[in-house]
Amino acid sequence: MKKTFSMLVIAAASFGFMASPSFAAAGSKADYDAAKSKAKADYKAAKEKCKSLKDNAKDVCEAEAKAARVKTESDAEAAYKGTDKAREKARKDIAEANYKVAKEKCDDLKGNDKDVCQKDAKAAKESAEADAKADKKVSDARKDAAEDKHDAAANAQKEKCDALSGAEKSRCIGEANSMKR
Repeated sequence: MKKTFSMLVIAAASFGFMASPSFAAAGSKADYDAAKSKAKADYKAAKEKCKSLKDNAKDVCEAEAKAARVKTESDAEAAYKGTDKAREKARKDIAEANYKVAKEKCDDLKGNDKDVCQKDAKAAKESAEADAKADKKVSDARKDAAEDKHDAAANAQKEKCDALSGAEKSRCIGEANSMKR
C-alpha cells in the first residue's frame, strides 16, 4: 500500500506540474515548428531508451515518452494560437496523456491496490480537466469585466459632455464614443 501511495503522490505532482503551463501571447510559426520538431526528436530518443526494458516497465516508459511529446506539442500549439480555447485543449490533452501514464503504472499492481490506483488516476485526470475548464471561465469573466469597466468609463465621459455645448460638446461625445468597443 505504501508503494501505491508513493506512486499516487508522484502522479498527482506530475499532473499538477504538467497541467499548469505558463502561456504568453500568440507565438510565431517558427517557434511552433521548432517545438514540434524537438518534441518528435525527444520522443524518438526516449522511445529508443525504452527498447531495453521489458514487460510493463517498457509500457510505462513508452507512455511517459508519449506524454512528454504531447505536453511539448500541446504547449507549443497553445502558445502559437494564443487563445483560451487552445490553452484549455492543451491542458486537457496533457491530462489525458498523464492519465495514460498513471494507468500503465497501475498495471504493476494487483487486486484492490490496482483498483485504487486506477480510480486515483482517473480522479487526477478529471481534476486537471476541471481546472482547465475553470481557468477558461475565469479568463472569460475577466474579459467581460474589462469590457464592462471600459464601457462604464465611456458612459461617464459622455455624461461629462452634457455640461458642454456646440462644437465642444460634439467633440467630447465623439471622443466618448470612440472609447466604446
